Amino acid sequence: MNFFIQSANAAVNQSSESNSYSLIFMLVIFLLIFYFMLFRPQQKKDKEHKSLMDSLSQGDEVITTSGLLGRINKITKNGYILLQLNDNAEVFIKKDFIASLLPKGTLKSL
Repeated sequence: MNFFIQSANAAVNQSSESNSYSLIFMLVIFLLIFYFMLFRPQQKKDKEHKSLMDSLSQGDEVITTSGLLGRINKITKNGYILLQLNDNAEVFIKKDFIASLLPKGTLKSL
């Protein structure tokens, strides 16, 4: 009779060990999926935006995140841009709020 009890205890101990390993394995798989679905694409997007910020120069036509279209008149050292919206209006905006570059001549075609 003791033989059956020892066998039962051994089976319980083995299943709890395998459950802890499978839990750790599932957690690692979940973290990998989370990394490749969320963190990596966001890092890539941030890197592309930083390269866009570094490539801006005077005379470029841009669109801002708020939807303003304009031509860059001046880029300051502290991260601001003087954006010419039309012949009469100019605004200072933070350099980070540039969404994308527009092809040359876009503003004239509007």
